[in-house]
Amino acid sequence: MPQKKDPPMRSDAQRNRERILEVALVELTRSADAPLSAIAKKAGVGQGTFYRNFPNREALVLEIYRHEMRQVADSAAQLLETRAPEQALRAWMDRLAEFAMTKAGLADAIRQATSAPGGPARPAHTPVTTAAELLLRANEEAGTIRPGVSADDFVLAIAGLWQLDPHDDWQPRATRLLDLVMDGLRAGAPGR
Repeated sequence: MPQKKDPPMRSDAQRNRERILEVALVELTRSADAPLSAIAKKAGVGQGTFYRNFPNREALVLEIYRHEMRQVADSAAQLLETRAPEQALRAWMDRLAEFAMTKAGLADAIRQATSAPGGPARPAHTPVTTAAELLLRANEEAGTIRPGVSADDFVLAIAGLWQLDPHDDWQPRATRLLDLVMDGLRAGAPGR
């Protein structure tokens, strides 16, 4: 039996939803405690429209997270279309670092939304893991990294990014950290 799909959203309803997400991303990145009423007002929608789209803070925060992670993940395929696998992987790592640092407030909002008893589970890194897998396999085929590195290994290796303070001069440190990870990936590569 075919699954029922939700009817397509009217264009004005879709615009309202997108506007709410855009404003919420800015406001929640700035402050994890941004009031939902302020987000609705800045988005130019009424409370009813806001709550029809996002019945609570958790739903809003998790949708922003999913949207942002999809964008980071989608950039992996785009980079592979325009660069050699090794350069695509390194450029994608820089984008991931930038995401981690510029969205630190959003990370706080996610922690708050998922730490409440009975609240939603913290979202998995599935889009990022899938993107990492795509880049790792392209590099493995090109012989530019050691064979057998899994996406899970990669994510663990770069997890230090999330320990950097986004309010400090994080870029040089992130560059050094990611260069170390790249050096480790290259060690034992058959094409070297």
